[in-house]
Amino acid sequence: MSVYKPMMSDESAAKIREWHDNATKDQFRQETVEMTCLGRKFEVSTEVFEPKPVGLWQSVLGEVKKTDRVLDMGTGSGVNGILAASKSLKVVAVDINPSSVENAKHNAEINGVASRMDIHLSDLFDSVKGRFDLIMFDPPFRWFKPKNMRERSTADENYKTLTSFFDNVKDFLSKDGRILLFFGTSGDIDYLSHLIKNAGFNKVVVKHSKHVKDGTPVEYFTYRLTR
Repeated sequence: MSVYKPMMSDESAAKIREWHDNATKDQFRQETVEMTCLGRKFEVSTEVFEPKPVGLWQSVLGEVKKTDRVLDMGTGSGVNGILAASKSLKVVAVDINPSSVENAKHNAEINGVASRMDIHLSDLFDSVKGRFDLIMFDPPFRWFKPKNMRERSTADENYKTLTSFFDNVKDFLSKDGRILLFFGTSGDIDYLSHLIKNAGFNKVVVKHSKHVKDGTPVEYFTYRLTR
């Protein structure tokens, strides 16, 4: 496994640390959040990270084929996997957070796709079997040590999870399999590019958006990765 060192200036790293700390000050919601995504309703429980509209889900429906066997890595509240299951009959969704697994199962039921999904607990690929035509991953953007299970959705100490994903993902991809991955410059995107290159994947930008955060330009990308 690669040893992680931030591939940015100290000033940029400090700004990202500040953003992360501010975002997690009041991270515990007291009530379940109801949200709508592409016409579908989802409930996000208090112990599960609330997905943002700049996320991967905006590209899922355009990518998934009916014949795909799909893996939704780090499913959270289940949005990406459930969108995939609206087209594919074979979707596996996993998460390390038990609360996320239960929340995703609930959302699969209310969206009528539970019969198409296998949702279970897994630390990355530990409890995953077989190969997939499409693997979707919206990884934690930050390399800081998470304080609790919910924060693991946004923080990945020294990018251990992200690095391990690229060390192992080829063992779970079909011959012509592809990866749909979301990331942004509010994380160490140069390190992500380093991992993608070292793993031997080709990278295509599927979706790109620009925003301004505290006066600083921020970009978000959805990538399609192929061998």
